[in-house]
Amino acid sequence: LSVLLLVLHLLQGSRTSLVQLNANGYEGVLIAIDPAVPEDETLITEIKDMVTTASTFLFEATEKRFFFKNVSILIPESWKNTQYKRPKHESYKHADVIVAPPTVPGRDEPYTKQFTACGEKAEYIHFTPDFVLGKKQNEFGPPGRALVHEWAHLRWGVFDEYNDDEPFYMAKSKKIEATRCSIDITGINRVYKCQENNCVTRTCRVDANTKLYEKDCQFFPDKHQTEKTSIMFMQGIDSITRFCNEKNHNREAPSLQNKKCDSRSTWEVISNSEDFKGTVPIAAPPPPPVFSLLKISERIVCLVLDKSESMGNHNRLNRMNQAVKYFLLQTIENGSWVGVVDFDTTAHIKSKLIQIKSNNERRKLLESLPTEASGRISILMPWIMFKEIYPQVDGSEIMLVVAGEDKNIRNCMDRVKQSGAIIHSIALGPNADPAVTEMSAVTGGMHFYTTDQSESRGLTDALWTFGSGNTNSSQHSLQLESKGLMLSSNPWMNGTVTIDSTVGKDTFCLVTWDKQPPGISLWDPSGTPRGNFTVDEDSKMAYLSIPGTAKVGVWTYSLQAKANPETLTITVNSRAANSAVPPITVNAKMNKDTSSFPSPMIVYAEILQGYIPILGASVTAFIESDNGETEVLELLDNGAGADSFKNDGVYSRYFTTYQENGKYSLKVQAAGKAKTVMRSLRHLPNRGTYIPGWAVSGEIEGNPPRPESDEDTQTDLESFTRIASGGAFVISNVSKLPLPDLYPPSQITDLEATSDEDEIRITWTAPGDDFDEK
Repeated sequence: LSVLLLVLHLLQGSRTSLVQLNANGYEGVLIAIDPAVPEDETLITEIKDMVTTASTFLFEATEKRFFFKNVSILIPESWKNTQYKRPKHESYKHADVIVAPPTVPGRDEPYTKQFTACGEKAEYIHFTPDFVLGKKQNEFGPPGRALVHEWAHLRWGVFDEYNDDEPFYMAKSKKIEATRCSIDITGINRVYKCQENNCVTRTCRVDANTKLYEKDCQFFPDKHQTEKTSIMFMQGIDSITRFCNEKNHNREAPSLQNKKCDSRSTWEVISNSEDFKGTVPIAAPPPPPVFSLLKISERIVCLVLDKSESMGNHNRLNRMNQAVKYFLLQTIENGSWVGVVDFDTTAHIKSKLIQIKSNNERRKLLESLPTEASGRISILMPWIMFKEIYPQVDGSEIMLVVAGEDKNIRNCMDRVKQSGAIIHSIALGPNADPAVTEMSAVTGGMHFYTTDQSESRGLTDALWTFGSGNTNSSQHSLQLESKGLMLSSNPWMNGTVTIDSTVGKDTFCLVTWDKQPPGISLWDPSGTPRGNFTVDEDSKMAYLSIPGTAKVGVWTYSLQAKANPETLTITVNSRAANSAVPPITVNAKMNKDTSSFPSPMIVYAEILQGYIPILGASVTAFIESDNGETEVLELLDNGAGADSFKNDGVYSRYFTTYQENGKYSLKVQAAGKAKTVMRSLRHLPNRGTYIPGWAVSGEIEGNPPRPESDEDTQTDLESFTRIASGGAFVISNVSKLPLPDLYPPSQITDLEATSDEDEIRITWTAPGDDFDEK
């Protein structure tokens, strides 16, 4: 277990960033251009200029500690220029900065997707093409400076030193102040309104209820000033070159930094980071960043399948084959190249690389799966064999399914790391070699763990997750249902699957069993039976591919077991119905990959359509331990407890009910009901500071008004369902003795007091009992 804990520590962080800090320089920084961005070579030039400028600014802002050393730019496959290299480990899932169309048309504000706690790494930075091209410099300042502001969110987990929801506050001096840091930034408060070319400026009035300035009042900083802090307030001010520190931090202001970081300054948080603790200032100026231009190309996947004697236990071989057949029949995208290798003490090439163009290639690959489990295990052998299949390894993916342990695997770890291949791994059962997790960690791959419970869908769910490569989201296979039951007295397994209008293409239904083929009935939303399942009795599975686009609405299924007891499972997947309309997606994760009791963990699930958050969904997390016990948690987007921001589309909950030491796996189910679930068009937390204009000699030099949507503008959605796997994590030091109540309620973070004549009304969100658990 100690080895696995060490390995999983390598995986800690958000979205498996590849960034490493080496001799004060950040290496492995990845900037990815979204496939939806039209080809424009100027964009690449401007990205380079932005990062180069940011590197110098970052170096000075951090007192000569940090700079950008090596940066890769990931270019879409659709761009015509062929002069770029093929990526090695880099993919969209590793992107630190995403250059993509705006979340809502017309809104080019930079932002960082940040929903973790103070001091923890965020997910990614989002810039739009127009922002990178410098077309929004008046509103947000130079792109290089903005990158440093967002990098502080991303890397060090600090927050903004302004607050769009509370732009003013009453200071102890009884003076209304703009929310800012430092307080020495000068400016004037004005209402500035423009209609066509006619602009009117007036002084701000005080609202009788809030005792603060009216809603339309804005703070206009002086264009010419000498104050140097803070980058997390408004980095576009020319004189700003530093972060607020303990001496000049404005602790009175209702800034997000104060709210989220217990009133600590941004520099205090940065100084407590692992980056800071592991470096000392350097005297010489840093060299300019080195850039690598990488272009997405055809996906190359090799399935590496354990067929050793350990696969003969707990029906593992058949369960693996069911999951792999599902992956080959439905999950892997057309255009991909796929090969198959199986192994015990030796490795065997079962199929060289075949490009999937139709169902013919998919069916041919099905013939390559192992049929018998025997022999000991050598995980090193398939690695050697893979290089025979595909000598040009860079950017290829190995999907390793393994149940056994190989003591010699660590001898090849350096070769694996240097190879350029990405290794995704699934550990099957409690005795799978922990070194395979390290192989995933050092190559930028994903790692999953699945128990030996026959009703568990862990294998199928994990292989489904591997199906989403560097392709456009419209090509990704989305999971709508994943359910398994052990049946005894009641032979029926009934349920529904909702097909919403964003999906329906390539809809695929898979049913598996342990003993005898069940009775299978499926009805579309109009009540019409949909039969003709293909039955594979040898693999104990049946599947149905629905031609064209599946009908929108609620589909109903009914499975009747023919043996007692029996275990039945059902999985339903689909793809986007229209490449021009982003499908609704769900991503799940834990806040870290290891924890030691009694330290709590946090479950996160993010629901998006494109980059637009989805609100009002019912989200449930299923956490399965080594012994098959499952803990069920309702995740909330209420801004209380583990949830950092209310109504941001990220649903969260603390997890503290550890049952035992060992590995756990996470799966999340999200469901939305029509008229309850909606898209949120309001501004995102942690968006870039908008400069409304400048104060020059008491006059306003205004910028165009910030594009806004009414806070209540939330467009209704139809009903939908989604399933997502969140990978594996490890818990240690769990006591077997009865424990006292260790966890207090979470801190209340949204306490508000409002006056109503002679009464004061106090409101807050009750977080729960054990942190936020009921």
